[in-house]
Amino acid sequence: MDDLQLNTALYCAEDVRAFDQAAIAAGIPGIELMERAARAGFAALRRRWPEARRVLVLAGPGNNGGDGWLLAREAKRFGLEVQVAELGGQTRGDAAQARHLACAAGVTVSTKVDAAGWASAQVIVDALFGTGLRRAPQGQAAAWIASLQGYAGKVLALDIPSGLDANSGAAPGLAVHAAHTVSFVAWKRGLFTGQGPELQGVVELHDLDISVRHYRHAAVSARLLTEQVSLPPRARDAHKGHFGQVLVIGGELGFAGAARLCGEAALRAGAGRVSVATREAHVIALVAARPELMVHAAEDQETLLRLSQRATVLAVGPGLGQGHWGTMQWRAALTAGVPMVLDADGLNLLARTPLPLPPDSVLTPHPGEAARLLRTSIAAIQHDRFAAVQVLAERFHAVAVLKGAGTLIAHPDGRMAVCVAGNPGMASGGMGDVLTGLIAALRAQNLTAWDAACLGVNLHARAADAAARQGGERGLLGSDLFRWIRQGLGTGRG
Repeated sequence: MDDLQLNTALYCAEDVRAFDQAAIAAGIPGIELMERAARAGFAALRRRWPEARRVLVLAGPGNNGGDGWLLAREAKRFGLEVQVAELGGQTRGDAAQARHLACAAGVTVSTKVDAAGWASAQVIVDALFGTGLRRAPQGQAAAWIASLQGYAGKVLALDIPSGLDANSGAAPGLAVHAAHTVSFVAWKRGLFTGQGPELQGVVELHDLDISVRHYRHAAVSARLLTEQVSLPPRARDAHKGHFGQVLVIGGELGFAGAARLCGEAALRAGAGRVSVATREAHVIALVAARPELMVHAAEDQETLLRLSQRATVLAVGPGLGQGHWGTMQWRAALTAGVPMVLDADGLNLLARTPLPLPPDSVLTPHPGEAARLLRTSIAAIQHDRFAAVQVLAERFHAVAVLKGAGTLIAHPDGRMAVCVAGNPGMASGGMGDVLTGLIAALRAQNLTAWDAACLGVNLHARAADAAARQGGERGLLGSDLFRWIRQGLGTGRG
């Protein structure tokens, strides 16, 4: 594994602790790793808050607290005013040695923080728990974390914000809302999905100069999707038949807009031809709105099956509905045996009647749809998004995309990827329809289901970020992404 791969590799907390132990077994003392973490944390503090003169460190009894004690010593040596508030509990091992070194350097220690202490600190360092906590903080720790809520803009978290589950990205109780997080050794996967993106603030990784050989024994849990997106260049003599045909199936009465967004997204993403199978009442309006779409009235299964025979991939669900027409067309789409991208009511109908999907299909649920597919609650899905998306992929033998903050992509063979791009402006009607069309178009251009899902999710999110930078997040529309999708595919960058 090279450094570039390490920068995109996500691990479970247990694996990262094993990397620590491997480094210690190879001859790096544990206290030296703490020294390195403290120096990395203090360097981040100085970069982020160069004017800060007063630092408050909240130290727990474990190794994360040890990092905090040594950071306090670094701050004291630098000439800053620093106080450590230590949580109850006996400090042992390397953490106890770190505490001794900090106290010997003249660091002020207390077990309480009064209102003046919170207000006067220009930076507050969270060194309470690190990756070992898998439950809600209790007692004094919970009280301190609650007090921190009013100071989120000046909190530096060491390794991971306390209260955030390093494996799942869920916070079972109160959690620290950091302005900046310095993660050590390797990325913890919980930083990048669920509540992780909101709690981490600006995040950076320091590997503590541990050799990459110590990482080789552990399987990468997931990969971060990188900025680079690409499709092979088109030959100069290319024609539309080379780039597949997408058939969008949707648009129940009153929901033609969803089918139109999906179809136009497929066009903008480079599909050679895009057809829409919809209700007869919508044909004229859709053709008038986007004449490049081939729009067909599909009021019976026979029409849909005939249209499906010419398609490379089906995009099933945008505006489909769950009534008689939608159910009929959904069943016909499954019968056709053509790879599909399934979204919206296509997923709800699958949850109602689980049936085998054509090979190499893609599911794109949000947490509510995922909960229906797995017959559980949204809270259960969000409690462990990694587990949920993997079960979806395995159960339906399809690539699964679990949308939300830190969208996850899972393959039935166990591969997982995480998208770190995107913004809250994407929480608007029509965004999912655009993603469905985008993935379908990439699938039609000979990408595998896995590659189409990863590229599509990444490009969709980066296009939304580009659109938000131009006009803001609030009021962002799915159709605002079209320009940026084209540019992303045209330049090779999202």
